[in-house]
Amino acid sequence: MDLIAPQYPEGLGMLIRIDGVDGLKPNDLQSINGLNHYIGMKTIEPESIPELRYMRWILAGLIVAGLAVAALRRRVPLYLYSVLLVAVMAVGLWDYWRWGYDYGHDLDHEHAIIKIQGMSYSPPVIGRKKLLNFTATSWPSTGGIAFGLAGGLVLWASWTSRRRAEAA
Repeated sequence: MDLIAPQYPEGLGMLIRIDGVDGLKPNDLQSINGLNHYIGMKTIEPESIPELRYMRWILAGLIVAGLAVAALRRRVPLYLYSVLLVAVMAVGLWDYWRWGYDYGHDLDHEHAIIKIQGMSYSPPVIGRKKLLNFTATSWPSTGGIAFGLAGGLVLWASWTSRRRAEAA
């Protein structure tokens, strides 16, 4: 996620990985947390995000299951794995949206220095969004792109397997 504003022309960035959240540059996360304080947002503390502790195990399970399905070379396990993979992707995106919604809407109005009635600060899940004078941009990084490509390949394999079964 990148944040660009006139007072930060070089931008601030945050990289959300499977097991952590870091600034793109040294002190970026600290600067983002400092800015969040002005509007009453919670501090982003990676150790307080439980998903970062177990996501690597979910990914490892998906990889092992995918290899097992490939070794079996059977249609039904492939279809079930496709459904599982799409479900995990959907839940992951929903969880990221829910996390951003909570950070952007559950504000501490009592201690916030800047209070704008009706304003919320949820970042975009994917895409670009204007938040006051900041432009927030969020795109998948290498891991997200690789996961999406893997999901696309599994869906393609399911579709071609079904087409072959219908043709036979």
